[in-house]
Amino acid sequence: MEPSAGTLLVAAAELSDPNFGGSVVLLLDADQDGALGVVLNRPSMLLVADVLRPWADVVTEPEVLFVGGPVATDGALAVARLADPEDEPVGFRTSFADVGLIDLDSPVELVDGSVCEVRVFAGYAGWGAGQLEAEIAEGSWYVVPALTADLFREDTTTLRRDVLRRQPGELAWVSTRPADPMQN
Repeated sequence: MEPSAGTLLVAAAELSDPNFGGSVVLLLDADQDGALGVVLNRPSMLLVADVLRPWADVVTEPEVLFVGGPVATDGALAVARLADPEDEPVGFRTSFADVGLIDLDSPVELVDGSVCEVRVFAGYAGWGAGQLEAEIAEGSWYVVPALTADLFREDTTTLRRDVLRRQPGELAWVSTRPADPMQN
């Protein structure tokens, strides 16, 4: 698969970068100029209510800030799914299907009810032109389709394994492969 908005990057076992080892990244934007995404399986211990109080009642369980990636970690972005694809609230920008980004400066009252799931991320993952393609070519990432359930699941501890396990063919076998093949 080609990386595009709505696909997942699943870290290969050999990927040793501490920012991405064992991660599942949702791509929100990808084109010839680069790619942007968020790590779906890195919840923090910080409650959304502690940093973005107005959004506390809108976010999906668990109500914590997720570590979206190593870029701009002092900022936050929100990924949301529309309750009705025909009713986009102010401050919503579609990324793919009924999923997009919400401007966290938008009044919560204008968004509440228009979205059915919201997750807030501190930072994001970003790649310059050709960088992600090079990492995929060297075997650092598997590019697979995302399911909406992947984006907002409450328990993300087995997300990487579950995503790989549902893939066709030999890629499903990778779900149980250790980082060090000698441990197999």
